[in-house]
Amino acid sequence: MDLRVINPNTTAGMTATIGAAAERIAAPGTRITAVNPDSGPVSIESHFDEAISAVGVTEEVRRGEAEGADAYIIACFGDPGLLAARELTRAPVIGIAEAAFHVASLVSTRFSIVTTLGRTGIIAEHLLASYGFTGHCRRVRAAEIPVLDLEENGDAAFERIVAECCRARDADNIGAIVLGCGGMADLTARISDAVGLPVIEGVTAAVKLAEALVGLGLQTSKHGDLAFPRPKPFTGRFADLSDTRYE
Repeated sequence: MDLRVINPNTTAGMTATIGAAAERIAAPGTRITAVNPDSGPVSIESHFDEAISAVGVTEEVRRGEAEGADAYIIACFGDPGLLAARELTRAPVIGIAEAAFHVASLVSTRFSIVTTLGRTGIIAEHLLASYGFTGHCRRVRAAEIPVLDLEENGDAAFERIVAECCRARDADNIGAIVLGCGGMADLTARISDAVGLPVIEGVTAAVKLAEALVGLGLQTSKHGDLAFPRPKPFTGRFADLSDTRYE
């Protein structure tokens, strides 16, 4: 199967980190293609960043459809553009926050999230409510590090993440920790060893869920709100989307 892992930001180094983590966990026969948009924010740390990056996500899904991708992963913890992406394809599309919440709930009754910045923690709380996991999450914690510090100051960022995970373990009465950023995809095993709890990271969780959905022959439903978009005129910079028909 061809699994497209879409990093919604434009930082190529982070895309490479995410792709390598996906490749390490993928089953034999799964080909990982890690991509990022040509245009958009270098990191995603706000609602505005997510709105802009969602356009890039849909562009990558449209490209994947032309190239025959079997499933897609949106590798940002805000799951930007998730439902729009699902409208464009019959293939499974999985957001990494969604995947991490599901997997964490299968190995513990309560988990905490450790993310980058406090403001993105609020976005995670919105997703917990939307996906129905508020009752499973004890607390959303922030290490207060910019996303790009994961690439540029990796050792210092790792220490701050571990310290926050240890506080979650000791204070939150939890059984597992969810890492709240796609850029943490290569840190799972090291953090779990340091903290002594199951640590779930959404990129790798999403890879295994995507493989399972493809193996089960399950596709994105085209009945109801996830039906293909209706063709219509678009104007300005999006004029090339006019009257596009999806099947």
